[in-house]
Amino acid sequence: MRAVIQRVAEARVSVGEEIVSGIGPGLCIFLGIAVNDSEKDAESLASKIGSLRIFEDERGKMNRSVREIRGDLLVVSQFTLYGDCRKGNRPSFSAAAAPEPAKRLYDDFVQRLRQTGLKVATGEFRATMKVALVNDGPVTLILET
Repeated sequence: MRAVIQRVAEARVSVGEEIVSGIGPGLCIFLGIAVNDSEKDAESLASKIGSLRIFEDERGKMNRSVREIRGDLLVVSQFTLYGDCRKGNRPSFSAAAAPEPAKRLYDDFVQRLRQTGLKVATGEFRATMKVALVNDGPVTLILET
């Protein structure tokens, strides 16, 4: 699994003209799922994200997790995170999981985050989405299992 995580002041997802979800301060997580990913990857990544100390404390140091600030999460599926552009000009997505197993692991990942007590909003799996966010910092990290 590959996640691009952005600390945000706010974020929302639209499908067509309809806003399907949104959050206030917290994390926007773009999640890519690879062919060989498993529930163990979902568990590991969800645990890591909930514990990342990337929010500022009273001294201005990145020392608090999203749990500690009671932030929200927005998880957006993004198979293009596994786009391979090393050959030619058209990305290959052969490393990305097929839709059915990807959806299963995406749902598992989201459920694991929710089990920690965090508020988790989602995009719409396999939809063409517009994601609007206000990056806070900016702070952007890439995590992989």
